[in-house]
Amino acid sequence: MKFVAAVLSLSLHITALNLKVVAGDVCSSGKFTSSGECCSLCPTGTGVASSCAQENTKCQPCQEGVTFSDSEGLSRCLLCSQCPLGIPQLARCTITQDTHCDCGQGFFLWKGRNETETICAPCAVCGRGEGVVRECSPTGNTVCQPCGPGTFSEDKSSIKACMPCSQCNEDEVEIRPCQARSDTLCMDRELHIFSRNGSEGPWEYPRRPVLPDEEKKNRMVTGSEAPDLSSEHHKGGNNILIYVSVLAAVVLGLLIYVAYKCWKSFQQKAALGKARAAELNNVVEGEKLHSDSGVFLDSHSLQESQPSKGIKQDSKQDSRYINLPPHRQEEVEKLLGEGGSRNWRQLATMLGYEQERVDMFGRGEDPIHTLLTDWAQQDSATLEQLSTALSNIERHDVAKALQSSPDQGITMV
Repeated sequence: MKFVAAVLSLSLHITALNLKVVAGDVCSSGKFTSSGECCSLCPTGTGVASSCAQENTKCQPCQEGVTFSDSEGLSRCLLCSQCPLGIPQLARCTITQDTHCDCGQGFFLWKGRNETETICAPCAVCGRGEGVVRECSPTGNTVCQPCGPGTFSEDKSSIKACMPCSQCNEDEVEIRPCQARSDTLCMDRELHIFSRNGSEGPWEYPRRPVLPDEEKKNRMVTGSEAPDLSSEHHKGGNNILIYVSVLAAVVLGLLIYVAYKCWKSFQQKAALGKARAAELNNVVEGEKLHSDSGVFLDSHSLQESQPSKGIKQDSKQDSRYINLPPHRQEEVEKLLGEGGSRNWRQLATMLGYEQERVDMFGRGEDPIHTLLTDWAQQDSATLEQLSTALSNIERHDVAKALQSSPDQGITMV
């Protein structure tokens, strides 16, 4: 009897729920108590104190400056964020909004789930075929969405949404339909070189209309009276041959120009490679002198003692990380490795690397050396940029070691 009563009670609850849905009484939370009552949502500035189950949801206010809730829902109050060291605060945390930090243009405040410690991370860029749904702001990253039917996006951008596809005009022919990564491609009808005569006939050159007088001249005759009907055809063929010859000459000239530019570029790269090899040999000879006789000559002294080579480096070239002596680079990598894998991964994020590339570095034997070596190949890889990135992840010790000037002259061991 108890089992039958339980089945009847469950049936009544299901029936009551179905009646509410049919009557249009939609439950905003999508959850119900055991008695069929719709679970209430906690309003903004409050969080769940007791989840909805036997009884309805119980909410409690968030603590000012400690926790917040910026939307209604069925979750607890979230912990307020703390701005990274050295980053100014734009707005303090309230019960309805999180802390706002001034990370600068192109950056947003990133934090892990249920963590108060944060970092300023670079904003994401939507790729081709994607549009921006929400632009990057101090409180959130860029939100991208694939372009749907009738829209496209040809460029990578962090601010542009998907654009509507273009439509060909009446005097144009559609060559390629609109796709997610490219707009519709149209072409004027008058630009057609060939025309189709009939539905089944072969492709022919367009012919001009024949006048009545010409039709009489071109009537069918026999013997020596037959006129030469191929003169016009030969004349048109000669014009086409001239056009083709000119086009072939232009293409040949372009090919010769491209080959000449490639040859010059190859010569410049070869000369640059020889110059870099000479500089590397100078550094190796200086280190060899230090290991053999106990006397250390830095690379700057070696370059100053050889004025005959005429190699000059301006201040911009000296400020690049790739120009640091090898022992200074090893010192920076060693200090950065003392902070564990989290530090170098944060540094990679600050330098603009995507998460997929960072994970690839992490699978190697020496990810820190691989990261700095790959980044140093960029033209913008300066000591100032690396020092700023180290300061943003609170590795001031490494930044200080990076900015200290190397010993000059000769050091006796």
